[in-house]
Amino acid sequence: MSIIIRILVNAIALWAAVFLINGINVAATDPADQIIVYLAVGVIFGLVNAVIKPIVKTVGCAFYALTLGLVALVVNALLLMLTEWVAGLFNLPFTIDGFWPAFWGAIVIAVVSWLLSLFLPDGDD
Repeated sequence: MSIIIRILVNAIALWAAVFLINGINVAATDPADQIIVYLAVGVIFGLVNAVIKPIVKTVGCAFYALTLGLVALVVNALLLMLTEWVAGLFNLPFTIDGFWPAFWGAIVIAVVSWLLSLFLPDGDD
């Protein structure tokens, strides 16, 4: 059940990024197709963050310390761009028009995910 909740949170956060940031787009026109795209990209984004992000954090821990964690913003933008590339491999109509939309989109996704996680049970209760 936790995995399904995380996928839904990622999908909602991606929707917010598409809604708020110019340069991040989902080209599906039918609402059902849009929901499927958001859920699929949410799965891809979750997998990229689960697999790649810990490796990058381990290898680049000196950069995290040197920049007081600000390099995490760049890493999150690059992981979002990687998600777009993987989504393209599956012919999903999810596009990002460069680094800056990815940068701001990653910030929106992080904030929306954090806000949603405040209202969801974390399993420790």
